[in-house]
Amino acid sequence: MNKGVVSVATRIEVTKQLKQAYKTASRAEKSKILDQFCATTGMSRVTGRRYLTSPHLGTKNVTQIDHRRHRPTKYSAASQRVLVWLWRVMMYPCGKYMQQMLPEWIPRLEAHHELVYGRHDYSPEVRAELLQMSAATIDRYLREHRRALELKGISATRSGALLRTSITIRKAGDEAEHEPGFMECDTVAHCGPTLKGEFARTLTATCVYTGWTHLEVLRNNARVHMIAALDRLEKALPFDVAGLDCDNGSEFINDQVVAWAGERKVFFTRSRPYKKNDQAVVESKNNHIGRKYGFYYRYDTADERDVLTKLWQVVMWKMNFFTPTRKPVGWSVDGQGRRRRVYDAPRTPYQRLLDAGVLSHAQERALRAQYAKLNPVELTRDIVRYQGMLITKARWKTEVLTAEVADAKKNRRKRQTGGVKIRSA
Repeated sequence: MNKGVVSVATRIEVTKQLKQAYKTASRAEKSKILDQFCATTGMSRVTGRRYLTSPHLGTKNVTQIDHRRHRPTKYSAASQRVLVWLWRVMMYPCGKYMQQMLPEWIPRLEAHHELVYGRHDYSPEVRAELLQMSAATIDRYLREHRRALELKGISATRSGALLRTSITIRKAGDEAEHEPGFMECDTVAHCGPTLKGEFARTLTATCVYTGWTHLEVLRNNARVHMIAALDRLEKALPFDVAGLDCDNGSEFINDQVVAWAGERKVFFTRSRPYKKNDQAVVESKNNHIGRKYGFYYRYDTADERDVLTKLWQVVMWKMNFFTPTRKPVGWSVDGQGRRRRVYDAPRTPYQRLLDAGVLSHAQERALRAQYAKLNPVELTRDIVRYQGMLITKARWKTEVLTAEVADAKKNRRKRQTGGVKIRSA
C-alpha cells in the first residue's frame, strides 16, 4: 500500500459519508469536500472525484443498491409473448411498420382462426394492449429477439455502348407520379460466390407510385427469357404498364426489349451509369426481397428455379397485400437548419392501388376477393417451407463452391506475390 493511502474498507466508509453531500453541494462546496476526502484517504483529486461520482463504492464488485421503486410495466407478459409471435410471422418488421400492420393483421388472423381467445395467451385484454403499443415500445420489447443479417453478393452486367446511348436517361418528373404503372426494373443474380456458368436470375419490377412488386425467375440473362418474363409481368399486374426504367445491363439494353416496349407504347428510360440511387425503389426491393427471402445461394437447376418461382409467388402476395411501405413526400427543416426527409403514413401497395382509383369495378372486386382469401400466417408458413427446400437443395453445393473460389483466389495471390528467387553466393 502507498504511504498515506488507507484500506479499502476505510475508503468505502468515507465515500458513503461524503457521497450524498458531494452530489448536492455547490461548486465551491464540492471543492472543499473533495479536499477533505483526499486528505482522509490519501488519494489524488482525480481518483477522489471518481469515487464520489461513481455508482460503485470503491471497487466494481461493491455497487450501490438502488432503493427506488421501479415503475411497473405498462403491458402484460402475455401481450409481449403474442407480440413476439406476430413479429415472427410478419417476417421481422421494425416497430414503425409493425405498429401500422397490427390493425390490419389482427382482424385477418382472427378471421382465419390463427388468433383465438383463450389460446396461446391471446385474450381481449391482450388484443387491446397490442393495438395500443407505440412503435418505440414495440422496438424495445423486441430488442433482445432481433437478429441482424449481414448480406453480401455479386452483381455484374454490361451492355453495348451504342444502343445504351440511344435510350433516354431518366430525369426527374419522367415517371407518371400520380398514377400506377411506371415500373423500375432490375435483376438479381442467384450465382453464389462466382459469376461463372449458368445460374438463375430474378427480374424485380416495382411500381414507383404504389410500391407493387412483381418477381419473375429467369433461367439466365438471354433475351428470349427476358421477353417471356416481361410478357408474364404484363399479364400478372392488376394495372397497365405505363413506363419501364432499367439500369444499363445488357439484359435490358438490347433491341428485343426496346422493341417490346415500343410495340406497347411503354415509356422506356434508363438510369445513369454507376448511379444506383437512380433506381432507389427497386434497389431497396432487391435487398429487402431478393436477398432476404431468396438468400445468396447458387440456383442453377430446373428444380431450384421451380421452387424459387413458388417462393416468389407467396412473397409477392405477402409484400403487396400485407406489408406497408412509406413514400417520401417532401422535406422539412429542423431547429438547426438541417433538412430532413418527410414520409407519409405507412400503407400497403394494395391500399395505395385502391386509393389511386385507376381500377375498374370488376378489377377492384377481383382484387378485394383475392385479398379476402389470403391468410398472412399461412403465407409465412409457405415462405419458410420453400426457403427450407432451397436451403436443402443449394446450401451444400454453394458452400463447396465458396471454398473452391477461396482456394483459387489464395493460390492466385501466391502466384502474384511470388517471384524468381536467386540464391546469393
